[in-house]
Amino acid sequence: MPIKLEQVDFVYAGGSPFERAALKGINLSFLDGEFVGIIGQTGSGKSTLVQMLNGLLKPTRGTVTVNGLVTTAKGVKLKSLRQEVGLVFQFAEYQLFAETVAADVAFGPENQGVPASEIAERVDQALLNVGLPLEIKERSPFELSGGQMRRVAIAGVLAMNPKVLILDEPTAGLDPRGRDEILSRIRELHRQRGITVILVSHSMEDVARLVDRLVVIHGGQIVYDATPREVFAHGSSLKTYGLGVPQATEVLGLLKAKGWAVPEVALTLDEARQAIVRAYQLRRELA
Repeated sequence: MPIKLEQVDFVYAGGSPFERAALKGINLSFLDGEFVGIIGQTGSGKSTLVQMLNGLLKPTRGTVTVNGLVTTAKGVKLKSLRQEVGLVFQFAEYQLFAETVAADVAFGPENQGVPASEIAERVDQALLNVGLPLEIKERSPFELSGGQMRRVAIAGVLAMNPKVLILDEPTAGLDPRGRDEILSRIRELHRQRGITVILVSHSMEDVARLVDRLVVIHGGQIVYDATPREVFAHGSSLKTYGLGVPQATEVLGLLKAKGWAVPEVALTLDEARQAIVRAYQLRRELA
């Protein structure tokens, strides 16, 4: 399900004293099966952008096309689109409302008109996909931990079998263990089901190890759109945008400044460790 944005602007409170341009001249495409990360400072336009992708917001100017459907066209019906492009908001547990976990996860498929027998299968599969035991189905979602509630909310989107999964800061407020568990499940879902995943995140470490492509937004405009390795090679520029680089890249930068023969970028600590070992061995050989 390809998605294309062409010359997209979005203005909040247009024509009022509080007018603010959130997006400016965005040209961006997402292809089937991609795992794309989107980073940027708070207020850069990330959340506004992803809400365009399933028609929750429509651009002030420009066009958004999803699988051939122009969401900005007059009279276009977006219900089917929102079932195929699933959006999980930041602090998604606030979207929970049903008395039981099963009822909450089943809500989306029920509104799609899915038969009851298939809904039960979808609920079970969605819970297993996010790493939750089926024993919790009859429990209230509000009795669960924060990480479990977040996974129930994600399961509710997955139960609709979306072709595109958009996650806006899915690990915000979670402890490191809960964050790692959710991100590992998302990565596994992408591998197993081949769905397009678009991940909005503030964590350079997370996007470095997960995504294949990284989009950087600053002031409502795209400043980089490349592989994580290519983007993080511009560490000094990223700092001017209020962003950083993965810790592994920071370590290599410090060593490189001291004359060590290490690469400019490492996406994981293990990659940095291997580079440091090689550089150390070279220094011993030359000593």
